[in-house]
Amino acid sequence: MQWATPKERRNLGQARRKQVGRQEHNDFKPKARKTPALELLARSMHGRVPALIQLKYKLMAESPFGYLRGAVPVMAADLAVLPSTGIVCQLCGDAHVRNLGAYAAPDGRLIFDINDFDETIRGPFEWDLKRMAASLVVAGRGSGHKEASARQAVEKFVTRYAAQMRAFAQMPSLEVGRFQVHRLNQVEPVLDALLKAERSTALHTLDQLTEPASGKPGAPRRFKELKPTLTRVTGRQAAAVLASLGPYRQTLEPQRQHLLSLYRPVDVAFKVVGTGSVGLRDYCIYFEGNGPDDPLFLQIKEEPASGYAPYLPDADPPRHNGQRTAEGQKAMQVQSDPFLGWTHFGGRDYLVRQLNDHKGSIDLEDLTGGGLEAYAEVCGELLARGHARSGDPLILAGYIGSGDGFAEALAKFGSLYADQTEKDWNELKRSAKAGKKS
Repeated sequence: MQWATPKERRNLGQARRKQVGRQEHNDFKPKARKTPALELLARSMHGRVPALIQLKYKLMAESPFGYLRGAVPVMAADLAVLPSTGIVCQLCGDAHVRNLGAYAAPDGRLIFDINDFDETIRGPFEWDLKRMAASLVVAGRGSGHKEASARQAVEKFVTRYAAQMRAFAQMPSLEVGRFQVHRLNQVEPVLDALLKAERSTALHTLDQLTEPASGKPGAPRRFKELKPTLTRVTGRQAAAVLASLGPYRQTLEPQRQHLLSLYRPVDVAFKVVGTGSVGLRDYCIYFEGNGPDDPLFLQIKEEPASGYAPYLPDADPPRHNGQRTAEGQKAMQVQSDPFLGWTHFGGRDYLVRQLNDHKGSIDLEDLTGGGLEAYAEVCGELLARGHARSGDPLILAGYIGSGDGFAEALAKFGSLYADQTEKDWNELKRSAKAGKKS
């Protein structure tokens, strides 16, 4: 193994500017699409629950932001035809404003970080930045901001990302790995998410998702029937879900295995979640520990290959897509769900995590006024931390440099891609897929 000096690593980043100039990131080539957006979406539906595919299209057709959330396969194809820096780190893969959120750390403290990794994969760092830039413009338009204000938010996002990466390049590597962002409570949209998370306890989930099995006092609880979003699972299907806890348990640290052993499974349900994930198999298990006031809910979520995988042939193929998701999450987060793991059954890969345990995310309504720019800076800081933890901050800082050109280029890209997102959204609404009879 050869070790490079800090100067050599920084120079490597600077040299990548010859491959793709920083100002060149303003480019977007809609005519370079080899496959129409609707066809890419249709391909991504293969293997999903047929009865839920129409619901996914319906959710995507509700707004341009809803479309963007569900259209990772389209954006992945669009990014893949653009020149790449080749500077690789762990990608969130679905970096948008609603995929950051609050959750409980292993020690019980509420923290705010990137919190959705279904699409995670190692790839060019700028792909995360471009998806976040597009989401800021789409969200800005959706929350009543003028175009100039939305683009300014992107510039704030990238400028903060760049400043934080330069700071990481000067820090001891061990300090980068445990760096904490301390000013989050001062940002109103983040504070709102933290307050939502504070209310989202396991007992709150118990009340929301379960009910007494009978009218008798002290009757055991079970999942409600809230079709199509929540459906109880029984018989062989429930047995298969419960049997998957065996392989899952082996992915946990010994102390977590012991903690899990103190809970017994009570009931199983199928749950529809998110927008991009609609149609994938998602199961919930309700456990009880020391009585009915000690519930635990685990989510067993199907994980197909990342939407970026076809365009990253040099990336190591994952042995297991649930493992890919869990390990990508741990690579980018300072603290992760203590019950994060993976399993498999029925020929499919699954991620396992807690369901709704002190989780909270922002809504577009939270981004009105000055909330958009303030939140954009938080996005920049947290994404920089995730990339620095899983990549090389010296190479990244060497490429980005200290000028404004990179931020201005990504603001232009965000605006152009938001325009394309609206065009694709309108095309979806006009199609039979949006709910019309074909």
